[in-house]
Amino acid sequence: MLCLLFIFSEGSGQVCTGSLGDPVVNIDFGRGDAQIGPPFASSNYNYVTDSPQDGSYTIARSTIGMNSGWYDLYNHTPGDSFGYMMVVNANWDPGIFYESNIPIDLCPNTTYEFAAWAVNMLKYSGVKPNITFMIVDINDQVLGRYDTGDIPDTDPTWKQYGFLFRTTGGGQVRIRMVSNVTNTTGGGGNDIAIDDITFRPCGPLITSSIDGTGTQVIDVCENQNASIVLRANVEGSATLKYQWQTQTETGWADVPGANSDTLPVTFTPGSKPGAYNYRLSAAEPGNFNSPSCRTVSPVMTINVTPLPVPKALSNEPVCLGESLILDVADATGSYEWRKDGGPVFSTEKSPVISNVTAAMEGTYTVTIKGGGCETSASVVVHTVPPPVPAVANPAPEICLGDSVMLQASGGDFYSWSPSAGLSGSGIANPVASPSETTLYTVKVYSGTCYKETQVNVIVHQPPAADAGPDKKILSGYDTRLEGKVSGEGVTYFWYPTTGMDNPSSLNPLVAPKEDITYTLNALSPAGCVTAVDSVFVKVYDRLIIPNVFSPNGDGSNDTWNITAIDAFETPVVKVMNRYGEVVFESRGYDVPWDGRRKSENLPVGVYFYIIRLRGDLETLTGSVTIVR
Repeated sequence: MLCLLFIFSEGSGQVCTGSLGDPVVNIDFGRGDAQIGPPFASSNYNYVTDSPQDGSYTIARSTIGMNSGWYDLYNHTPGDSFGYMMVVNANWDPGIFYESNIPIDLCPNTTYEFAAWAVNMLKYSGVKPNITFMIVDINDQVLGRYDTGDIPDTDPTWKQYGFLFRTTGGGQVRIRMVSNVTNTTGGGGNDIAIDDITFRPCGPLITSSIDGTGTQVIDVCENQNASIVLRANVEGSATLKYQWQTQTETGWADVPGANSDTLPVTFTPGSKPGAYNYRLSAAEPGNFNSPSCRTVSPVMTINVTPLPVPKALSNEPVCLGESLILDVADATGSYEWRKDGGPVFSTEKSPVISNVTAAMEGTYTVTIKGGGCETSASVVVHTVPPPVPAVANPAPEICLGDSVMLQASGGDFYSWSPSAGLSGSGIANPVASPSETTLYTVKVYSGTCYKETQVNVIVHQPPAADAGPDKKILSGYDTRLEGKVSGEGVTYFWYPTTGMDNPSSLNPLVAPKEDITYTLNALSPAGCVTAVDSVFVKVYDRLIIPNVFSPNGDGSNDTWNITAIDAFETPVVKVMNRYGEVVFESRGYDVPWDGRRKSENLPVGVYFYIIRLRGDLETLTGSVTIVR
């Protein structure tokens, strides 16, 4: 076995400030669709598939739902939303929770970085994790170490911890991470998440740029010739050897003969579109033939972009006075619009030109620059004069059930809305039969241009007449009729007018001398159908008050029926016994007296009545006899 000598600063916590090589060890714990990932072979802790307890761990995409005292954390690996991390609930005694299980071959005279990203998961102030990073030989002798110290809680931010060391000879080692915490007093804590454990060479700082521009990404078009020079600046010893590499489907491959700090690259029309990645690797001569001993520059990318095939669009033909809308499809980048080869008038993707005139007809060309490509597309724009819409009658009136022809003119074709009640919506003269007053809008087109006008079809609903309830009066008296009408602008009159004070009133006073039928006529101003309804007025010669009745239930003369009392609206009828006690009283006489007092039959005998027909008439008095 070769002897290993290391130069390191124990506990320095320094990570590489130069350029790193490809990782010899790169543990990101994988990725997957499940919340919990498979166990990790290089751990002495107990693997669980739920929230880990003391001395156990799990592999998870996040800590959500695991422990109410932990932050909701996601894995650290940049851009890997499905990636896993190691979630550790460390023991109360010091112990190893990660160790590489395969020996690592080292390069002589090489500086390495051993690092990992970590975060204290505890939301509150508790026992803080403290980790030692170790490098041991195959005989388990510690060759280098670094202590993180207490990793602060109440700070859910991933931080990188690690240290540097340098070899003088080659050999094999293992890397190890140990929890240092000893807890004899109890309390929560010592919970940590680990991700992206790396072990890789650290060399001189290498910067890179394309064509000396300082940029590391450039675009060229697939239809162009391009000669590009990639440059790297290495801040290291003069004995370093260089090798340019290009990325392939299987990894990084050396470019034959490319051993200086510059690399010329050429592209010709027909080059396959895609991303071409390059980098410079560097190492001392003794390590140069081992790619794992090299450090590398930042990657330089040349994007060969496919030539776009843009399509220029517009809303042509454009109506004079309206707006011209231009647009371009199937290409992105910067835009320059010209008319008929003239100067640039817009750099927008979709310019809008208002108040178009006939002079704006012509060819509009857009030049698109993007992704190293430049291409153009054109569209020819025509203008058309606007229509002059007109209608024959803007407000025709019809009766419900009738129809009217609408007549529009001034264009090439027409479109009516709403279509309800129309014989057709795409003709100039549809027949309208709406069931209610409807405002129709017609679009009058000249080519693709249109103007609107409207026709309001007024529908008169048929009138309705209600002459009211039949009436009864005494000869020489009057009563008021209760007529009602409905409809738009309805006029009305009564016929005949015999004994009527005002035939043009809905509620006239009538005082006929004999039975009569009055008819209420309702007329529509639009000539729609006339509605009629009748009321019968019964005229009694006199009021007949019976002086005897027999409420014995035989169906004959069982109630005290006063003839013509219903000719009065609210007559008051009161009946008393011989002692002056009221046995029956009513306001109005819709239900004749049946000889009872509070549902009890009254004895046969003579009873006395008082009848007040109306305030301006004399009170009637007399007697009535009940017989059985």
